[in-house]
Amino acid sequence: MRLFFLGLMAAYLGGNIYIFIRALQQISGAPMVMRVLFGILYWVVAMALFASFALREMSLPASIGRVLFAIGSTWLVFTLYMVIALIVTDLAHWLWPSFKCGFWIALAVVGVVLACGYWNYRHPRVVKLALEIDRPIEGGTMRIVAASDIHLGEGTGRKALRRYVEMINAQSPDVVLIAGDLIDNSVVPVVRDAMCEEFDSIDAPIYMVVGNHEYISGLQRVEELLSDTPIRLLRDSVAVLPNGVQVIGRDDRSNRHRESLTALVAKTDTTSPIIALDHQPYNLDESEKLGIDLQISGHTHRGQVWPLNWLTDRMYAQSYGYRRWSNTHIYVSSGLSLWGPPFRIGTRSELVVIDLKNK
Repeated sequence: MRLFFLGLMAAYLGGNIYIFIRALQQISGAPMVMRVLFGILYWVVAMALFASFALREMSLPASIGRVLFAIGSTWLVFTLYMVIALIVTDLAHWLWPSFKCGFWIALAVVGVVLACGYWNYRHPRVVKLALEIDRPIEGGTMRIVAASDIHLGEGTGRKALRRYVEMINAQSPDVVLIAGDLIDNSVVPVVRDAMCEEFDSIDAPIYMVVGNHEYISGLQRVEELLSDTPIRLLRDSVAVLPNGVQVIGRDDRSNRHRESLTALVAKTDTTSPIIALDHQPYNLDESEKLGIDLQISGHTHRGQVWPLNWLTDRMYAQSYGYRRWSNTHIYVSSGLSLWGPPFRIGTRSELVVIDLKNK
């Protein structure tokens, strides 16, 4: 994993060097002072994301943390698409020397793509499913509203969370299930802005499992934070709802000593419906073999931006959406919000509404 992140960092720096050289070529006729100032500004922006991570546990003014994160995360996606666009325009210039203004054309195209991606992120859709199971639900039906990967922090703040809570309440849920990564990289901005007060407005019981970002944020601090909210955290435990439906909450696979799914199913009444919450969608065939009625996962974001969705589609047997595995229904959500860059390109943010019924 460390080598993977070192590789990503090297690619990011290499991409920025490429863009920087091409940008300097466009202003080669400008005075030296302007070019030096441009270089300083460019690399301050390019390093902003690393600075926001390094300073995330410090009690900085809210505006500084937000600005660093917003600039740095936006630049991350800008770098990806600008490198792709420049390769295309530079290749076009090599094939047709008369092709001019490739840098500015690339810049304009990337600007349009990012604007569309931001709009896409700001307008999550509601995905509705009607699923039937064999085990009896008291009352015959229940409505589950499921969310994952909200990533509260400098990127997704209290105002955005308020909109998400309004979306959840509009669906009239019987229960709300959060499939991990509620917190982004630190609890500091969440506590500072009292974000979790928004959950008091949800008109249904809330159950949640931890994701890898709860471990990144400091699991003990996350547990302390959630203890003062209506959210019930499930870590390798089972909750029984008033209608008899059982919710298994698995600890994230970041915990190498978490209980097996077999051991958790052994804690349930197998004559009643079983829902499993597991943040990362690995070993889905195990859920099928154990006869779980419904599993909800997240984590993948489905890559969040193209072409990373191609990668996640190959990493996971089910990287996104609904699939029926024998008698087990599995849904992997792309996430209600996202990590880092505020863009959805080739993917969608979503809230999942599942009407679970008896056959």
